[in-house]
Amino acid sequence: MHEKSIKLLNSAIAGELIAVHQYMYFHFHCDDQGYDLLSNIYKRTAMEEMRHVEFLADRILFLNGKIVLKAGADVEPIHEVKEMLEWARASEQDAIRDYNQDANASAANSDSATKRIFEDLVADEERHFNQFDMEYEKLLKFGERYLVLQALDNSAATPGAVQ
Repeated sequence: MHEKSIKLLNSAIAGELIAVHQYMYFHFHCDDQGYDLLSNIYKRTAMEEMRHVEFLADRILFLNGKIVLKAGADVEPIHEVKEMLEWARASEQDAIRDYNQDANASAANSDSATKRIFEDLVADEERHFNQFDMEYEKLLKFGERYLVLQALDNSAATPGAVQ
């Protein structure tokens, strides 16, 4: 009876795990380059995506299904901030589209609890998209100055840094 919902939930887990891995990869690289603001945004978003995995897995267990913890793709080796933000924006847009479809499919399958989970995920992914979109617009507006200011703020905050 719940096979369709379990399949949708496991597919969502695969997508969320892609996001967790990719955002942590971006976090590490932004941190290494001294871009604290972006680094923290990626880390915080990765942690939120991990919580999504937990919600999805809990629902699968409730439906007596088997959880499949396999990322749907490998991490893309993106090092340029603009490309990172473009990836994040596209990923969040895809998730919004997919979760809306999953919510509709859950409703058609008479599974309102799973539908509600997907609707909640849509709201979170819209918030993530908005954050990445704002940072992308700042980068387009201010260019390299946007990144230089983050790196300088990081240097000034580092104990023992030359000022």
